[in-house]
Amino acid sequence: MPRPTTKDDLMAAATAGYRKLMALVDAIPADRLESEFVFDDRDRNVRDVLAHLTAWHGMMRRWYSEGMAGAKPDMPAAGYTWRGVPALNHVIWQDAQEVSVDQVRARLDASHADMVNLIGAHTDSELFTKKLYPWTGSTSLGSYLVSATSSHYDWAQKKLRRAQETW
Repeated sequence: MPRPTTKDDLMAAATAGYRKLMALVDAIPADRLESEFVFDDRDRNVRDVLAHLTAWHGMMRRWYSEGMAGAKPDMPAAGYTWRGVPALNHVIWQDAQEVSVDQVRARLDASHADMVNLIGAHTDSELFTKKLYPWTGSTSLGSYLVSATSSHYDWAQKKLRRAQETW
């Protein structure tokens, strides 16, 4: 599917991507949900992948809330630059180690619904006009939302399919 450029396309891509991801998770046998992947990677099991998505939804929500209030949000997070994303992702991974896959899934369900509501609250113009909001810099709000939803869901599906190939 091409990168969304309209509200309807973004809603469809986010919704379809999430449904496909959850169908993939649902198809994983219960005894594999917490199994370590056999390949070397930062995200080592289903929980880690879902926690990663949840954390990025949370950052997106924070950027949006702070930015729409007129502030310049720390992006991607306080103390990190975009070049520091690998270190930030490692912190996200560490923070998820004591959380169950069921807890992470419930959090992801809620954060996905929040992202869909956020998309739904805007027009095509508000979502896809570059530089409309000062906090988005040279890009658009929609571009950030595509990255936080449909593009990230594609990444997660690929990661889980790769793991399934090894089970």
